[in-house]
Amino acid sequence: MSAHRTRSVAGVLITALAATALTACSDDENPSSTASKAASAASSAAASLASRGSDALASATAEAGQKLDEIKNGTDVKGDVTLGTPDTASGRAMVKVTARNTAGSTKSFAIQVNFRDTGGNLLDTVVVTLSDVAAGKDGTGSANSNRSLSGDVRADVGRALRY
Repeated sequence: MSAHRTRSVAGVLITALAATALTACSDDENPSSTASKAASAASSAAASLASRGSDALASATAEAGQKLDEIKNGTDVKGDVTLGTPDTASGRAMVKVTARNTAGSTKSFAIQVNFRDTGGNLLDTVVVTLSDVAAGKDGTGSANSNRSLSGDVRADVGRALRY
């Protein structure tokens, strides 16, 4: 989980606890009932935030798959693609993408780049297009995450098509 998202979860939890504590206090409720309601509200807020994050990731993954599925007669060339080391200094992860055109004519590439944490959990995914790469040459570009990622982010090639 990124530091930004961790701060967001913490902020939601604190806000939910404070709001619940202020609105749940009355003369006929005991402190343990108030605490229970606060914990329930905080849990619900955290689950809602996690759900929105996973919804955004699911949407990005579906969009990447759709873009690649639209390519007709593409050749799987995952082995012809290399990635640099991801850089998160700008807030969004960025990684250099290089594709070697081993075909006998000019081709284009569509490459799905997955950004993961050190545990291998998928954080984001994007598709990079490298157009008109000459035969026997390398095409280069960069993959930029859709959202802010920080910490030790890894990148891998999900799929790569030459067309």
